[in-house]
Amino acid sequence: MLVWLTIAGIWIFDRVLKVYIQGNMVPGESVIVIPKIFHLTYVLNPGAAFGLLPGQSWVFILTAVVVLAGIIYAQLKMFPREEWVTRLALGLIGGGALGNLYDRVFIGKVVDYLDFQIWPFVFNFADSAIVVGVGLLMLMMFRNETKEQKAE
Repeated sequence: MLVWLTIAGIWIFDRVLKVYIQGNMVPGESVIVIPKIFHLTYVLNPGAAFGLLPGQSWVFILTAVVVLAGIIYAQLKMFPREEWVTRLALGLIGGGALGNLYDRVFIGKVVDYLDFQIWPFVFNFADSAIVVGVGLLMLMMFRNETKEQKAE
């Protein structure tokens, strides 16, 4: 259940933020929130992370569908219910993938808006959820590997 709730929560929150940005800003517009640190900058990204492979939406749509299918399979078959951190990580990745998949299918580009001035790229909440989810998943894999090594 945690995976499904996390996917839904991330997707809904991501949609709300993107609808707000699209309804209140024009592409290229930037609003200073914290000078020289954080801006809201509306960008339509035609590619993947950092604008890689622009115009190749079909690749990212296929990848997102495969990732979501893998998460559904893993959630149903692989992880015991006690592994809630792993399930949370899968939900974060799935919610982020679904958020960006929605944009690619219905808008044709991904809506980005988080602009930290120390980082040269603009990203969105869905991207953040994916990164945090992958980080948690890697941490849990490392933790499990360490436990197995100690058991041997």
